[in-house]
Amino acid sequence: MKLDYQAIGRQIRRLRKKHGWTQQRLAELAGQEPSNISHIERGATKLGLPTLVSIANALGVTADNLLYESLEKSRPFFEQEIADMLLDCSDEEIRLFFYTIKSLKESLRTCGYYASKP
Repeated sequence: MKLDYQAIGRQIRRLRKKHGWTQQRLAELAGQEPSNISHIERGATKLGLPTLVSIANALGVTADNLLYESLEKSRPFFEQEIADMLLDCSDEEIRLFFYTIKSLKESLRTCGYYASKP
């Protein structure tokens, strides 16, 4: 299996920005050099396990939250992300999400895209 370092970097950047932090701030909290955070976020460098854990701890997430695109079993992450997206939605927005997801699921199964999935 090959890790997608660009996807890991995108997720780190997304979470850092969600906190409103600069790369400098994340670097301080994670015990890293700011240039290293920049390289990681661009996927220009491979990060080791100690670095991954220090960044995850600084961001207040699990390593799974950073690695989910490389994991075969990432369903819990996606379920939580969907739940988080719905937290600030109005009733009408939730209704629209429901019908959109329902329609997409039916379309995927009709065209055979995930025919083997339950």
